[in-house]
Amino acid sequence: MKKSEIKFLEGPKSRWAEFKMAFEVFAEFIKGFRNLHFIGPAVTVFGSARFKEDNEHYIKARELSGEIAKTGFTILTGGGPGIMEAANRGAKDVGGKSVGINIILPHEQYPNPYLDKWVDLKYFFVRKTLLIKYSYAFVICPGGFGTLDEFFEAMTLIQTGKIKEFPIVVFGKEFHEHIEKHVQKMIEEKTISPKDKDMFLVTDDIGEAVEHIKKHTIVPFKLKYSPSPIFGEHS
Repeated sequence: MKKSEIKFLEGPKSRWAEFKMAFEVFAEFIKGFRNLHFIGPAVTVFGSARFKEDNEHYIKARELSGEIAKTGFTILTGGGPGIMEAANRGAKDVGGKSVGINIILPHEQYPNPYLDKWVDLKYFFVRKTLLIKYSYAFVICPGGFGTLDEFFEAMTLIQTGKIKEFPIVVFGKEFHEHIEKHVQKMIEEKTISPKDKDMFLVTDDIGEAVEHIKKHTIVPFKLKYSPSPIFGEHS
């Protein structure tokens, strides 16, 4: 985490310091808007940055992302290594569009080599907002705290009506087995509604995942694909 972000999260500062921080966040959003405005309908793939290319989760994420890209969606990720790299690589394998929003960190900060376009940002909350803003569907691959944060953020926004009912695919049944059990526990304890479980699909089947995304995006949102504008604006 950058020193400026740590200071921001420590508590109240001087009004001038808070103003400067707000302006810096504003600039980050403008940078993101400018770079991502023309990427076209996107599907964001979330997952761990720690998997190498010989890992089964990496291999499956690459294949799944390639199949999604074939439908015309831009593959959007956090821009880093691991599952993010696998997803962007899958898009490139089939001639699809591959975009990343890279977060600047002391490690895991470099953009992966399979990106057609990317933007470097400092703040996690800005990146997460932009990934959600430009996506019509979300794929949750095996990952850690960050991946679960992104999964439940998307679920919360859909549940509360802050975003539309975009499809969420949780890819990897065995890995996410305990998440499913916990969701069922929350239903039993009445902390969420039974229908909330319908907001996501858990599957190992690539075909099922792709069809679920297509069914709940292309027709409902009247999506059209254009080959032209993804690189229509440059930083």
